[in-house]
Parts: sequence; C-alpha cells; structure tokens
Amino acid sequence: MTTSADNAGTERTHFGFRDVETADKARLVGEVFDKVASRYDLMNDLMSGGLHRVWKDILIGWLNPPRSTGGAPWKVVDVAGGTGDIAFRIADASPRADIDVIDINAEMLGVGARRWDERGGGERVRFTAGDAMALPLPDGSRDAYTIAFGIRNVTDVQKAIDEAYRVLRPGGRFLCLEFSAVDVPGLDRIYDFYSFNVIPAMGRMVIGDAEPYQYLVESIRRFPDQETFSGMISRAGFARVQYRNLTGGVAALHSGWKI
Repeated sequence: MTTSADNAGTERTHFGFRDVETADKARLVGEVFDKVASRYDLMNDLMSGGLHRVWKDILIGWLNPPRSTGGAPWKVVDVAGGTGDIAFRIADASPRADIDVIDINAEMLGVGARRWDERGGGERVRFTAGDAMALPLPDGSRDAYTIAFGIRNVTDVQKAIDEAYRVLRPGGRFLCLEFSAVDVPGLDRIYDFYSFNVIPAMGRMVIGDAEPYQYLVESIRRFPDQETFSGMISRAGFARVQYRNLTGGVAALHSGWKI
C-alpha cells in the first residue's frame, strides 16, 4: 500500500477507490468490519461459493504444521484472523501448535473467541487486539506467521510485512492468502461483473448494507498483483519467495522464509 502527501503535507492513502488521509484509514476499515463481523463467514461463503474454505485448506497444507505430539510448542501468529478460521485449522492439524490470533477489530475477535469457547476452548489459541503494523510480540519469537484476506486492509502493507519478518525466528515462515489479479482471459471480465454487481447486492441482502462489500471489492482491485506483492515480501528480507495462484488468480497464496 503506497501513501502520498498532498500539498499541505498530509499523507494520503486508498480506502477502496477513495483517496483518504492515512490517519483515517484504520477507522474507516474498522467501521466496515464492525458492520460485517457477525455475518463475515457467511458472506465469505456466499461471495466465493465456498471456495474460501478450499483456499484456506490449501494454506494449511502448504504451511505443513508439525503433526507430532512431542517436542516444544510450535508458535504461530495469525494476523487479522479474528474469526478464528485459520487458527482453528492450524490447531486441528498440529497438537503442538500454540497460536496467537491478533486482530485490530474487537468485534471480529469477539466472534472468534466465542467460536473457540464453543469448541471447548483452552490456552492453545489466544485472541488479542493488536495492529498488524506493530504486533505486540517480541523479536524472533514465532515459527510461523499467517494472514488470510487481511493484509489488503492494512494502512501500510509494506510495514506489516516488515513486522512479520521481525517477529519470526530464523527459519520461520510467512504465508499470506489474499485476493489477487485474475490471469485467465475471459474470467477477469466475469469476475469484475460479479464483484461489482452481485457482491454488493448480497451484502445488502444479508447485512442490510451494500457499502461494506463495495469497499471490499474495491480494496481487492487496489491490491498489488502477484509479482508486485512478491517483490514487497522480498524487500522485507524474506528468501525463497514464491506464490501459487488459486482459481485462476482470484486468490493467491504467497510464501517466504526468514533465513
């Protein structure tokens, strides 16, 4: 996410297709997720036809959490994962996983904490309010960092990637699942029509307000394409950076290692 300064020196950035003051973006994004938190997973199902679940399972497969019961805890931070979708998959896959879910939005964290309690709870998964650009974690303290469909909402994406690098130990892995640039001719036009005409209408039907979903589809179009985003990951210091396109580039899974 790039920022610019106006003639008065005020830094500005994008909120969907709107140009806003950088200081206002976190508040505006927060208002969006306050509105959608209780129906967030339902809307993900409707918007993606359930594909987001498949994509998240692919993320877990590529992450390959340790399956053994012995050994030290395998420490993971899942950022912008308030509803717990990724954290619960990691917990199910690895008995050694010790997971901090960090999200800036209290409503989303509340949804995730309730879901975790309904699953029996416990101390393996913790929900904490925090900013992706300034994580409340020590340097080199985590074995893996995951973020799914959240990094495009951060005010400064490069700063969030830099922060991921800071909290990972040497040998730690960064995995980011995000909507991306469609690379299949013809599918891009269908996807655009669906995004800008169908998804906001779904939002109006499900939560009574189309505006949050109008922002979400606009934020997807503003997000860097696969190669540009890979360059940002490399710039933070990560090695062996690569990505996998999912469903023709509708989403992409990016990986990097702290060597």
